[in-house]
Amino acid sequence: MENTLRIAIQTKGRLNEDSLSLMEESGIKLIEGRRRLISSAKNFPLEVLYLRDDDIPQCVADGVADIGIVGMNEVVEQQKEVDVIKNLGFSKCRLSLAIPKDTEYPGPSWFNGKKIATSYPGILKGYLQAHDIIADTHFIAGSVEIAPGIGLADAIFDIVSSGSTLVSNRLKEVEVVMKSEAVIIANKKLSLEKQSIVDELIFRIESVENGKGKKYILLNAPNDRMEQIIKVLPGMTSPTLMPLAKPGWSSLHSVIAESEFWEVIGNLKKNGAEGILVLPIEKMIY
Repeated sequence: MENTLRIAIQTKGRLNEDSLSLMEESGIKLIEGRRRLISSAKNFPLEVLYLRDDDIPQCVADGVADIGIVGMNEVVEQQKEVDVIKNLGFSKCRLSLAIPKDTEYPGPSWFNGKKIATSYPGILKGYLQAHDIIADTHFIAGSVEIAPGIGLADAIFDIVSSGSTLVSNRLKEVEVVMKSEAVIIANKKLSLEKQSIVDELIFRIESVENGKGKKYILLNAPNDRMEQIIKVLPGMTSPTLMPLAKPGWSSLHSVIAESEFWEVIGNLKKNGAEGILVLPIEKMIY
């Protein structure tokens, strides 16, 4: 339907969970369960199409889906005609070369003449060519990490997140070829109506992102200490000040980064702040 945006997300796994959480945080309520091929939203002109992650770039390029959430690694590997319109900051990983743990590694030249198992032959080919390496590439759809242990390959090129899978298969990471995270991709020929829906969706997502890692803070302090307190606690542009019933006192409202929380609170107390109240921020709209 022209007035409904179709978004493709991964059928299962961590990227599926993170994508659905993002939809929920953006105020989009899906009607159908995730086991169905398509879910529709009851309060936003959007429907979700569940696909394998490696099918998403093709479906978006062909217009089967208007946009999709997928790892940047799949976008680079598939080389389809799509636009990357938003980095999402979750499902971060890297694509790396790994070899048996006890093997001495002098550098990339080690891979000359070796057999490398991978699910990402396109990205691997680019790396090998860039380093003038001639190697034999074996495509494996899954469980790439077992290839060296069963004698199928000398090394692997695969996704690495925590590295625990490599350790459990007695492998070590020796070269990071690219870093990846979840991104939103879009069909290059979206109609004006669907582009308008995309813009609203991005606005909601960015409002959610802006609120993460931040706290809303309220405090009371004497007016003659406010200038120093403002230096300790700057707001988004400037903090909000409101006079209190108590003569010579005001209430200050601002936003701080959670990573700076305890240091800032200590400095505020030293400068005369009292009745400090800290609240979580769900969304922040600029």
